[in-house]
Amino acid sequence: MAILVYDGVTLLDVAGPAEVFKEANRFGADYRITLLSPDGADVTSNLGIRMAVDGAVFSEPAVDTFLVAGSDRYPRVGVPADLAAAARAPAATAGRVASICTGAFVLAAAGLLDGKRATTHWKVAHELAARYPTSRVEPDAIYVRDGATYTSAGVTAGIDLALALVEEDHGPDVAREVARALVVYMQRAGGQSQFSAPLQGPPPRSPALRSITDLVTANPRGDHSLGALAKHLHVSTRHLTRLFHDELATTPARYVANIRFDLARALLDQGHTATQAATLAGFPSYESMRRVFARKLSISPAAYQRRFSTTRRADPRP
Repeated sequence: MAILVYDGVTLLDVAGPAEVFKEANRFGADYRITLLSPDGADVTSNLGIRMAVDGAVFSEPAVDTFLVAGSDRYPRVGVPADLAAAARAPAATAGRVASICTGAFVLAAAGLLDGKRATTHWKVAHELAARYPTSRVEPDAIYVRDGATYTSAGVTAGIDLALALVEEDHGPDVAREVARALVVYMQRAGGQSQFSAPLQGPPPRSPALRSITDLVTANPRGDHSLGALAKHLHVSTRHLTRLFHDELATTPARYVANIRFDLARALLDQGHTATQAATLAGFPSYESMRRVFARKLSISPAAYQRRFSTTRRADPRP
């Protein structure tokens, strides 16, 4: 197994999966991890920590698994030709190829994601899709497998992917033991959306529609039925629906639900109960809020709150 590293590589993209494979060796696996750089020279990580490598990608024999770690640099700028070539050469003979986080940009630059499903960190998934339109980017996935090619989301999703590879190689029992030893989920519920920031879409172009979106944002609990919004703007419901479709690519009802969802999520983060959050955010009922959470995050409001409301343990003292 080889991991491609280079100057500016995200250290956790390397250390996280490597720790999974090292831990798997304690339970009967036999992973031998080598760090390779494009030219065989040692590299400096994003944290300024120098990393000693085992060799250059072009001088090493074929490997069964070839991982490409990510970097914050390449969503912002193009991947250098020598780095893309360094990914392309071992991939041609490897049994399987995988990227961690923004390492997907390196795979894509090497042509290894052409015509394939892929994912990367939610913040830059749109950039990957725009820059490499022949790849079918799935922005909510924790990791994606397309044939022998694997891509994963943000840094810790590399651990999820590594566990999946261990399970593929040695079965669920070994993967479960590794997950327990590292105190991580063997399989996380929901997709990346549960980690993403609140909606920050572009504002409407027309002042008329902007007045409606401002109204909803200022008072999510108000009566924002289609009829009420159309009456406020003195237009027909059909015309208002057309405005939302043309300028925001959504419906009035979906827009209102999204605004209420963002508010409810913030309220849950602050420690409000799910029922309180539903009421304060303007949802007609807890059930209607639960349906929106299920649609957008694939988890319930209660599950979301358990993950994100606080990092503090409850004080056992009375």
